[in-house]
Amino acid sequence: MVQRIRLRYTKRGRLRFTSHRDFQRALERALRRSAVPMAYSAGFTPHPRISFMNAAPTGAASEAEYVELALAEHRDPELLRKQLDESLPTGLDVIDAVEVHHKDFMERLQASVWQLKLDGVEPDAARTAVTAFLAADEVIVERQTKNGLRSFDARGAVISLQVVDAQVDAGAPALPESTTDIPAGRACAILRLVVRHATPAVRPDDVLTGLRATADLALPVPAGVTRLAQGPLDEESGAVTDPFASDRDAAAALGAFGSEEARPELA
Repeated sequence: MVQRIRLRYTKRGRLRFTSHRDFQRALERALRRSAVPMAYSAGFTPHPRISFMNAAPTGAASEAEYVELALAEHRDPELLRKQLDESLPTGLDVIDAVEVHHKDFMERLQASVWQLKLDGVEPDAARTAVTAFLAADEVIVERQTKNGLRSFDARGAVISLQVVDAQVDAGAPALPESTTDIPAGRACAILRLVVRHATPAVRPDDVLTGLRATADLALPVPAGVTRLAQGPLDEESGAVTDPFASDRDAAAALGAFGSEEARPELA
């Protein structure tokens, strides 16, 4: 391995139903088609060194999924991004790439911003439910896991939850299709959720379960769930910031040094 590159990609439209394994297979085919010089693991059955980070649940759309590639030769991150984007199906779109300069990426993924589209729910009813949820000290929900039924607090991980204007983009610039436009005459509430990454992970479905428990908010149809961002959490403002920022800064500093010898150590 001589270089690592991190990619940000999307799951849009019907491809939100792809599983982690589906994307892994699609990415490996795209890497072969693009002739990316992957570094391989050692052992009896070598495999390309690919690391996936905090993937969204199957069925949820996302504008902020991340994967890291280990390369056997140096490549320009932007050129690699374009090659992979052309080789992947529409909906699995590679929208950003940086060269890795620091190893702490998972530690940077501290929180996520989610948009929840509640068809058939009046905004006023959603506001009442949100107020009740936020007023609770804790909201215990249950989820079936591989280790059986587990109970946990869905309220403690929620940084903010609010109903937003359906005509205002809920924090996701340049989405390929509108997720906030509501047909005339149909009730629909749009929620913006910022949730801290915790153990166990609190998912949007857990928060919706909590809204039903605290305010009897029943959904006539499943919610449309989209992750808008994930990254470092600004504790003062509650904003989720760009997880690539420190790698971009390191790349800019390296360019200013103007020599390969000045390349910062991975840390």
